[in-house]
Amino acid sequence: MTLSLPLDMTSLHHAYRKGELTPSMLIDELLATADTQDKNPAWITRLNREQLAPYLQRLEGESPETLPLYGIPFAIKDNIDLAGIPTTAGSPAFAYTPTEHAFVVQKLIDAGAIPMGKTNLDQFATGLVGERALDIYGTPANAFDPTLVPGGSSSGSAVVTAAGMVSFALGTDTAGSGRVPACFHNLYGVKPSLGLLSTRGVVPACATLDTISLFTIIADDAAKVLDITAAYDDQCAWSRAYNFAIHGKRYGQAPSAFRFGVPLESQWQTDAAYSQGMYAAIQELEALGGEKVELDCSPLLAAARLLYEGPWVAERYHAIRELMTSNPDAIHPVTFQITQGGAAPLAVDAFDARYKLAKYKRQADALLSQVDVMLSPTTVTHPSKAEVAADPIGVNSRLGTWTNFMNLLDYSALAVPVGFTERDLPVGVTLFGPVFADLQLLSLARALESRLMLPLGATGIPHPPLMELSTPSQDGSIELVVCGAHLTGLPLNHQLTERGGELVSTTQSAPHYKLFALAGGPPKRPAMLRDAGGQSIKVEVWRLPIETLGSFLAGIPAPLGLGQVELADGSWKCGFICTAGALNEGGKAQDITQFGGWREWLKSAQ
Repeated sequence: MTLSLPLDMTSLHHAYRKGELTPSMLIDELLATADTQDKNPAWITRLNREQLAPYLQRLEGESPETLPLYGIPFAIKDNIDLAGIPTTAGSPAFAYTPTEHAFVVQKLIDAGAIPMGKTNLDQFATGLVGERALDIYGTPANAFDPTLVPGGSSSGSAVVTAAGMVSFALGTDTAGSGRVPACFHNLYGVKPSLGLLSTRGVVPACATLDTISLFTIIADDAAKVLDITAAYDDQCAWSRAYNFAIHGKRYGQAPSAFRFGVPLESQWQTDAAYSQGMYAAIQELEALGGEKVELDCSPLLAAARLLYEGPWVAERYHAIRELMTSNPDAIHPVTFQITQGGAAPLAVDAFDARYKLAKYKRQADALLSQVDVMLSPTTVTHPSKAEVAADPIGVNSRLGTWTNFMNLLDYSALAVPVGFTERDLPVGVTLFGPVFADLQLLSLARALESRLMLPLGATGIPHPPLMELSTPSQDGSIELVVCGAHLTGLPLNHQLTERGGELVSTTQSAPHYKLFALAGGPPKRPAMLRDAGGQSIKVEVWRLPIETLGSFLAGIPAPLGLGQVELADGSWKCGFICTAGALNEGGKAQDITQFGGWREWLKSAQ
């Protein structure tokens, strides 16, 4: 532990504003604490005061009000470029010194963050154990128990964040390299949607599957870093443009009711501690208003096996084949053994695997469509260093049971801490969902965090109070109140179902509406008009993907439109309305308010 002060961003910015701390004071304290330790294998390169001076000078005249990450220290996995500092990827023979920061690193520095150095890793990001580093670098010690593996491949990034050396860290995640070490260190591990964070300036492992990952001690910090780094990069071939706000998505208060999918317990493959973590997460999600839905996750597990049993190993071989040929002794023996298999697959093997993956993707997407979010183990056990030494490939493979499929299936995922074992070791779970569900996952994780309030990382520092969020989260959908031909089973309901609409509830409006049957048709069309002399009207609430709202609106004929409708519980939602002046257009509208609902009027007319 470095400081008694929590290193979360809210606490640091509070101290900066009160004048109790400056970025220079913080950095000096962090360096002094690090200097009292032996060389920590969690770092490959730790910056000194002289190297940090330009980053501190850049903050002069700035403040937390002008820079969102003002004075926030962070670490960088050593397969991500920091200008002027060697990028090794865990291999001195491979190392080069970049002249530019990686795109994501530049975004963080521009926002006021201070890079403290480069962290250790499983060589070439190949592994989930954190034990595949060369002797020259050593292997990081797990911050909770040095006899246990730290997890990898982003081992050093997890260790320094958990130990209170930085506020957050960058890793990479292709098959679980961010989520597994986060789980082993009581951290939030963000595996962003593919392409959401640019990988320009990142040494590739599997270029089509790689993403930069985030390690933070609280969910709010993860949301803030993601907001800054999730920017389109037209110089990165894998970058995908996505604006959460435009798509109706926002980080905030979790919904009061939701459905969460859980794999069949027979599929978990977890030991007692990690099974208990799943039980605890299920209990907490139910306490938050979640409804558990058990699902057969065989397609997910089948897709996971493709990653190392299929031709994607050829991507790893592609990334380092020249070094493997020219200097095989520079490669860690286990890394060499795994990667060498990538030289064998034929082109036809790649297509065979793609066809299998397409089938699994269709099946997996159908599973996820039944729920709002998925819950799974992050990993199945926490092995010792001795266990990995005895079976380096087999143990590593088990750790990826619930992580390997995420990028193959184009899903977003988040490792979430949920408690500690009897040995005071952290356990965690994963929340995951479709591509670009990142903010939805973080919002739900924050709700879990607010109930658990676990200590920060491995520091033992109590969790600071969470700031109140003023806005609810948004998940990219809109709830729509329908009162007539769009009701379930009626002629226009297909306009909702064809666009992925789902029935949320059958309810009533507030007692302030009149209901009319407009002239014309077929089909007959309703109109709700807010009126103090009205009554409650039976309605349905449907959830519609916001991307489909434009085409839905285009099919609504005048004089109907969408506005705000008050429901019986006092909430306001988007729904069909009609202006008073339009009721007489095209013939007299019939006041059917007394029937209390469209179905009831239709029955009376039969």
